[in-house]
Amino acid sequence: LENVCYHMKMKSTFIGLFVFHRCTCIGCKWKNASEDSKLRFETYQLIWQQMKSETERLQEELNKNLFDSLIEFLQTSHSGLWKNSEDWSGEIKLREIPTAALILGVNVTDHDLTLRSLTEVLQNNVTPYVVSLQAKDCPDVANLLHPFLFLLMDCKVDVQSKEKESVQVIQKNVHYSMDSLSAWYMSVTQVNKHWFSPQHLHEFPLILIFGIATSPVVIHRLLPHAVSSLLCIELFQSLSCKEHLTTVLDKLLLTTQFPFKLSEKVLQILTNIFLYHDFSIQNFIKGLQLSLLEHFYSQPLSVLCCNLPEAKRRTHFLSANQCENIRRLPSFRRYVEKQSSQKQVALLTSDKSLKEETQSLLENLHVYHTNYFLVLRCLHQFTSFLPKYPLGRQIRELYCMCLEKNIWDSEEYASVLQLLRLLAKDELMAMLQNCFKVFQSSSAKELGNTAKKIEEFLAQFQSLDAETKEEEDTSQSQSKGLQKTDLYHLQKSLLEMKELRSTSKRQTKFEVLREQVVSFVDSLVREYLLPPDTQPLHETLYFSSAHTLRQHLNAAPRIALHTALNNPYYYLKNEALRSEEGCIPNVAPDICIAYKLHLECSRLINLVDWSEAFATVVTAAEKMDANSVTSEERNEVIHARFIRAVSELELLGFIKPTKQKTDHVARLTWGGC
Repeated sequence: LENVCYHMKMKSTFIGLFVFHRCTCIGCKWKNASEDSKLRFETYQLIWQQMKSETERLQEELNKNLFDSLIEFLQTSHSGLWKNSEDWSGEIKLREIPTAALILGVNVTDHDLTLRSLTEVLQNNVTPYVVSLQAKDCPDVANLLHPFLFLLMDCKVDVQSKEKESVQVIQKNVHYSMDSLSAWYMSVTQVNKHWFSPQHLHEFPLILIFGIATSPVVIHRLLPHAVSSLLCIELFQSLSCKEHLTTVLDKLLLTTQFPFKLSEKVLQILTNIFLYHDFSIQNFIKGLQLSLLEHFYSQPLSVLCCNLPEAKRRTHFLSANQCENIRRLPSFRRYVEKQSSQKQVALLTSDKSLKEETQSLLENLHVYHTNYFLVLRCLHQFTSFLPKYPLGRQIRELYCMCLEKNIWDSEEYASVLQLLRLLAKDELMAMLQNCFKVFQSSSAKELGNTAKKIEEFLAQFQSLDAETKEEEDTSQSQSKGLQKTDLYHLQKSLLEMKELRSTSKRQTKFEVLREQVVSFVDSLVREYLLPPDTQPLHETLYFSSAHTLRQHLNAAPRIALHTALNNPYYYLKNEALRSEEGCIPNVAPDICIAYKLHLECSRLINLVDWSEAFATVVTAAEKMDANSVTSEERNEVIHARFIRAVSELELLGFIKPTKQKTDHVARLTWGGC
């Protein structure tokens, strides 16, 4: 009987674990919504500034080699020509303009940032006289000369610059031409004209830099041969946008430096937009910033999304409402279900016990990420060189698969293990050496032992070389003994060789060692590459609202316009704009009223009827008589507002004038959006 009562008590405790009474008080809701909002916003700003500075540093490092080679080309192009002017090849090159063709890739939205950075580098290291022009602003030579000469002649040189001279500001009413450029150039170089060859003082040391998206063939297609033949073109290749993306992900997400993380669906949305839409790193970073902002806005427990010491400190100051929010987390519920009955009661009733357990769980989550990213890089070292890349060629592809589910349950992982069992010794040793470098950089104790284990595998592979040499010597001696023999000994030796072949089907020492390595890697994957949703309190760090992010990033102009005009409350959040379906709110913006009225019309809309209906709705909002004689001025204002609303709808493409009837307009959109 006591056992039955104890069982019933445990069952009732388990059933009543997660029953929460939601507070319906408006004041409590407002308190929960505004609680720690300032702290969350400050934490968001701090993390974003750190991530932004890291991305800027990455971009400088990635562009450093490209900019250094460009600067070397710019500094030596004209000096080399003047030194070799007596040579016939130098005379030919003197007639050409040095031109750098900078292949930037198809990520056009990032070109402006790259060219601005290049302009700053050139102004700081080469010359202050740098002009950057957009191709869309220069359709012909006449439109090119004015901005080019204005920007070039209006440059100001610092007194402490390399040239140590000041340039007078040209008046705005100067007629910009090549003659004015020549006069300005002579005045600038008058002091140091002995630096230049007198034979070429009349020439300008111009250098052109062309930003190209795809191929340098576009230069010859856009410019005539008479012009392109006068260009001495040298190609400069920038880093691939995919490599840039991999570097950004590696430094921002695949690290414990920043606590904020993305779920599999959110990361897939951002990478798909990058790969299939614009190839823009800047847009990817903006999407990452939007995810960070949305996480801190929508998740009350994002106050714990910070570095580990600060997160532990903040747990001491968690309010009762925040403790209840922790108890409501699905990951925490699953964690409590696995605990003993006494600990379940303590976690669900005592805030002190909950805070202590939260600190421990946050520390475990930090250790989990440290081990996770190291094992992920190790697995990538083994899979990135396999045929057909079963788990992807880039580490971001492998990361997405590990975020989604247990990767060892997939068919791709099984094929990876089969391919690893077919690797040669040199390939396997190279992969182990790369993994050893990854684990050697870790300070974790468990992974430090892993590095020692990999080092032991490498030593065992090296010891196999001596044994293989001895086996080769014995096989050679056996072959020499079979050179001269009679029929009896020949049959005997053939039987022995047959037995050797049957026994050779057993695994060799190398195959046994290779199987041990594969099993070791498999054990690491199963132990450390668990999906993040299996970890308690992962909701505090991971942003998983993919639907919200898709609404913000995946543009649907027609749907957005229809929603804004048909239901302005959706965006303005003004309670006065709430209305039932099919009704027109009389305090809505004019264009919204005109739009909802035009939805009730057929193909042709009578402007007079439309205007009267518009005036009826507006006057109802302003509580005045539409038929009153004293309101003529107000009627004129309403008529002007109607004309403006109709013009805006025509600009948006909803209506257009028609020649059938002068007092009618034609409707251009039909059906729901």
